[in-house]
Amino acid sequence: MDKIFFILYSIIIGLIYTIAIPFLFYFSKKRIKYKYSIPARFFLKNNSPFEPNGIWFHSCSFGEARAIYPLLDELPNELLRLSTTTQTGYEAISKKQSKQSRYLPFEPLLFSWLKPQKVLVVMEAEFWYLLFALAKKRGAKTLLINARMSDRSFHKYQRVSWLYKMIFYYIDEVYAQSDIDKERLELLGAKNIKVIGNIKLGYIPKATKQLSKPKTLLICGASTHEGEEELILDAFVKLKESEPTARLVIVPRHPERFEKVSIMVSKVSSANHYSWHNYSDNEAFNSDIVVADVLGELVNIYAISDIVILGGAFEPVGGHNASEVAQFGCKIISGEHYFNQRDIFSMIEGIAIVTKENLVKRLQQHALLKPTKIIHRTNIKPILESIKREL
Repeated sequence: MDKIFFILYSIIIGLIYTIAIPFLFYFSKKRIKYKYSIPARFFLKNNSPFEPNGIWFHSCSFGEARAIYPLLDELPNELLRLSTTTQTGYEAISKKQSKQSRYLPFEPLLFSWLKPQKVLVVMEAEFWYLLFALAKKRGAKTLLINARMSDRSFHKYQRVSWLYKMIFYYIDEVYAQSDIDKERLELLGAKNIKVIGNIKLGYIPKATKQLSKPKTLLICGASTHEGEEELILDAFVKLKESEPTARLVIVPRHPERFEKVSIMVSKVSSANHYSWHNYSDNEAFNSDIVVADVLGELVNIYAISDIVILGGAFEPVGGHNASEVAQFGCKIISGEHYFNQRDIFSMIEGIAIVTKENLVKRLQQHALLKPTKIIHRTNIKPILESIKREL
């Protein structure tokens, strides 16, 4: 059965790839965010195979790539092989291993690209069948770490549980975030599961420089998505009626939205007679609103913020890592849709969860909010021990 499925899946995914080639070429030319990732992933441009017999870590986003840093720091650098699927993820892994960092090729290309490795370690929900199958068939021990299964994802995955049973057939060990995740993963066919918590609490990025904090209330709208900036701006305008010296920093999650958010802030500022500027033009917080249109400054901004309105949860995105904020004791306001961060949120004391409709009121009553505190850390030792047994 496994052999038949392997052949059929390879044929089908190969056909999908062939049909998609013209569209991929178009998007690589029209979308700046895909300028490097699409040519590398789908056409292998400047994307040579890894050197063999290493420890291969695959992660997707910037946050996931940063979360594996503590694991990478405990392993021989010359054995590290790092891959990702996003531009921001690539920037993060390149800082740890510049020579052996790659974009992960699309599945059909893995047949010629993938070299034998000692271990394959995949972060969270990167369920690529041929990635696990080919790595395992070519000698790697396969690990899925920081595994999670949100309510929404689990119901979707159940509909194609046959596919995930085939994927988990090639995964030797799974390290889950919670007992609920373990139960759901077992129902999908996972085996050898250990619950160790969310490894994003194993590494919390520290501030890289000290910014000058304004001598007034500073609010940070962090990692915001489409629809969330308007919500935060509206709440800030209402707050300014009673606290005219308050200031706001908005940090969009994705760089391609910087310009759009700047235009939005410009209109709101003009209508309310506020001052504003882009952080790339002036690294100071001397305007009513600042748009942080740069990468790598969010943790530094957290360090001087009084209140953080954490994005990704006022829209059904899944939330973002609150531990990066809580390390500074900031007051945190989050929306209800934090399903991808459930485990991290449970390890932090003091997060205020509000609906969209109640954000204005909760921000106006910010004096009643409690400073946040991390009450539990994660142990990554079991993962390291498993990897080192193969060296």
